Amino acid sequence: MSEVRKALRELLRHWGKPGRSEIAELLTSELVTNALVHTDHDAVVTATVGPHGLRVEVRDFVARRPEPRVENADDGTSGRGLVLVQSLADSWGVRAHGVGKVVWFELDGGGVA
Repeated sequence: MSEVRKALRELLRHWGKPGRSEIAELLTSELVTNALVHTDHDAVVTATVGPHGLRVEVRDFVARRPEPRVENADDGTSGRGLVLVQSLADSWGVRAHGVGKVVWFELDGGGVA
């Protein structure tokens, strides 16, 4: 996971307004953690910066679709990943991909909402 965060920081060093890179890192960490914890398989991360913003995709190898759920107080920090993505990303979604799926989010380069 530290390699993913380091590569993302390098990609985003000069991207967006203050706070956007930190949001991107948080959301990427949440999606990667979800993929690793809930599928017991590896994950592939792709991040691209274009004229309209940042797109991060996390591919895993299990077809089961994730569902955002409200955090249970007894779970500690568990269960908040997709809720964070849903509330902080400009857009996000899930699509089938081969034997698994891709969970993605997009952020524009603008200011923090």
